[in-house]
Amino acid sequence: MAAMKPRTGDGPMEVTKEGRGIVMRVPLEGGGRLVVELNAEEAGELGDKLKDVVG
Repeated sequence: MAAMKPRTGDGPMEVTKEGRGIVMRVPLEGGGRLVVELNAEEAGELGDKLKDVVG
C-alpha cells in the first residue's frame, strides 16, 4: 500500500518544470490546490493573457 501524504492548501503558488511540461499549483480559498499541467506554448499564452488583465 502506498504511503499517504497529507493534502493541504497551505503554501505559496508554485510553478515547476517537470519533464517536458510545466506544472502550476495554486492554493484555493476553500482548501486544496488547483494543479494544472501546461506545455511551453500554453504557458506563454497564459502569461500573455494575465499581463493583458493586470496591465
